[in-house]
Amino acid sequence: MDFNVLMLSFVFGMIGLGMFQYGRKAGRMAPLVAGIGLMVLPYFIPNLIAMVIVCMIMMASPLVVRQ
Repeated sequence: MDFNVLMLSFVFGMIGLGMFQYGRKAGRMAPLVAGIGLMVLPYFIPNLIAMVIVCMIMMASPLVVRQ
């Protein structure tokens, strides 16, 4: 693994952890699912550009899908 990919995976994982905790405490499903996806998904995408695009979409998804 490249150092940049590893560090971005860590950063997106931390953002996902925050979204997961917010979704759990607020009882909202969209941030909860997006947080789980952000914690798991970056470690399966080896391409840096693809990972950034997918994670940005996952970060914006709770704003688009409001309950």
